[in-house]
Amino acid sequence: MNTLLDVNGLTVDYGPHRVVDDVSFSIPAGGALAIVGESGSGKSTIARALVRLVRPSAGSITFDGTDLAQLPERKIRPMRHRMQMVFQDPYGSLDPHLTARQIVAEPLRRLGQGSRRDREKEATVLLERVGLPASSADRKPVEFSGGQRQRIGIARALAAAPDLLICDEATSALDVSVQANILRILADLRRERGLTFLFISHSLGVVRAVSDRVLVLNGGKIVEEGVTDEVLRRPRHEYTRRLRRSVLEPALITGRKPRRTA
Repeated sequence: MNTLLDVNGLTVDYGPHRVVDDVSFSIPAGGALAIVGESGSGKSTIARALVRLVRPSAGSITFDGTDLAQLPERKIRPMRHRMQMVFQDPYGSLDPHLTARQIVAEPLRRLGQGSRRDREKEATVLLERVGLPASSADRKPVEFSGGQRQRIGIARALAAAPDLLICDEATSALDVSVQANILRILADLRRERGLTFLFISHSLGVVRAVSDRVLVLNGGKIVEEGVTDEVLRRPRHEYTRRLRRSVLEPALITGRKPRRTA
């Protein structure tokens, strides 16, 4: 498959502190990669660097043949709709003054697509696709649960017709049953639309549902990488084994729950 995203030697410094240290990976078009690590490991900084919310200190970020790492903002802006993020906080990432329909229609307006009626119709279709009824489209974020708000965030990201969807801890603020529902939606969307995924998480259990490959990040460095199922079944690095013991997600375990996880 063609490589959509190729990251080479990515380094990010916050002042004297190196947060991401010489990280390299690639994702083929239609593929799904997860980056897993504890809080402070640098995984969310990687996500923000990819969309240039954070400027890399070194390295390249080649998206569909273009290195974004050092491009000026004016040249990145037209490409941003092709790389969309779903953020961790479903409460803080939505405009509280807009309805769900208006929130999802906003990317379409910015892209200059269709009439207002057409945009609102498409927004309603997208909300229904992520499991929200059309009857709820004129409600504001405060009237939705956390899981429902995250569905609105996913629909908003889809409105821009992205090639790459970056989910930055998109389920961590939700309880386990709601997490499983959101993960199923993301997996279905990948199959239906051929989306490429980068999934950021602190949990090895969560990424089983959405990723082909996984990188394990510790202190800004990759300590293990491989096919997701293989890493989950036979982790090689002690840090990965510790993650696996501590954060397996009960909602994603099938069959009888084992007494030991290592």
